[in-house]
Amino acid sequence: MAIGALLLLAGNAFAEDFYIRNATVHTATAQGTLRNADVHVRDGRIVAVGANLAAAGGANVFDAGGKSLTPALFGGITEIGLEEVSGEASTVDSSVTLKDAQPARPEFDATLAYNPDSVLLPVARIEGIGFTLVGANNGGAFVAGQGGVVRLDGSADPIGPRALFVTLGDDAAELSGKSRAAQWMLLEQMVDEARGRIPATSPHALLTPAGRATLAKYLAGNGRIVFSVNRAADIRQLLRWANKQKLRIAIAGGTEAWKLGDELARAQVPVFVDALADLPADFDRIGATLENAARLHAAGVVVGFTQAGDNSHNARKIRQLAGNAVANGLPWEDGLAGLTRVPAQAFGVGDRVGAIAPGKLADLVLWSGDPLDVSSVAEKVWLGGKAIPMRSRQTELRDRYLQGSPSFPRAYSK
Repeated sequence: MAIGALLLLAGNAFAEDFYIRNATVHTATAQGTLRNADVHVRDGRIVAVGANLAAAGGANVFDAGGKSLTPALFGGITEIGLEEVSGEASTVDSSVTLKDAQPARPEFDATLAYNPDSVLLPVARIEGIGFTLVGANNGGAFVAGQGGVVRLDGSADPIGPRALFVTLGDDAAELSGKSRAAQWMLLEQMVDEARGRIPATSPHALLTPAGRATLAKYLAGNGRIVFSVNRAADIRQLLRWANKQKLRIAIAGGTEAWKLGDELARAQVPVFVDALADLPADFDRIGATLENAARLHAAGVVVGFTQAGDNSHNARKIRQLAGNAVANGLPWEDGLAGLTRVPAQAFGVGDRVGAIAPGKLADLVLWSGDPLDVSSVAEKVWLGGKAIPMRSRQTELRDRYLQGSPSFPRAYSK
């Protein structure tokens, strides 16, 4: 406890006014990478970026030794803070399942259950993860509800606007009449309800009054709708429908999105791909390829990253996704952008995070080597200019059991 308190005090003092000297600064902006550059931080924000910045009197100086400095990374679309133990239902708050079947509860806001004290936060942030989009899961409805961006600094509230989450294709079949066609039928009716073309008193109404009001907000362009979808045919239909409804959308997954690169680029739809998806895991992913990100980028699509599976407990793997995409043709700078600037801008928080530039929050990571190489590690993390203790439940367990004990079995060592 004493060590932790000292680290926090040191972090708070260091956050006031300090310089990071002699860094390879990957800005994630149009400036690109600056070598032998300095970053000036004051009161939790970046003041200046450049070479040979004149240090103010009394400011602390940290020598980066030429190592890579990046913005704190995006952890993908996760349930961090909404899930503690994935196999224990009482600790999972990311989805709504009601007794009366409801294909849509857009008013459900998963961020209301966000727990900033979750042990998953330090596990992710010591790996350089500074923010994530906590999302509603389609456990009980294919229009799952809302989520939002949270910084992993321990803040209790999300930042920026909410996003609405919808699942399409086979993954939502059981929640939508077991037909892809039924998904569009239901979505069309929900739009008609939200726009007042079907009265709220209709015995066939799908939305509650609160649901109508929430969906109407997104239909008016106030917030982005994130569609989890993989099959090219479903993505094509989504683009047509979104254009008809004038919606701001993003795609998560997008295993076969590369087949529609030109259409996605024209529609200016960002795609958050799982760059580890290289096998035809099901009939929605027959066209899986490790070149998905590179092909989308070549077509002019803005590419970010998110992962399938246990993405909350394994948020650290997001760097491997970006590294795989780079190894398969995506330019390095765009691989980093997919973990920083792209998600920040797509989800409405680009004015605060996702880049190293004056005015941004000083959410920074110093790396031992190439940030997109899994053999590199985060050596130092600052969130809001505060040095984060590089400790988590996992490191504490590691240290405990590595110590051993002469008088007890290893499992009982103190």
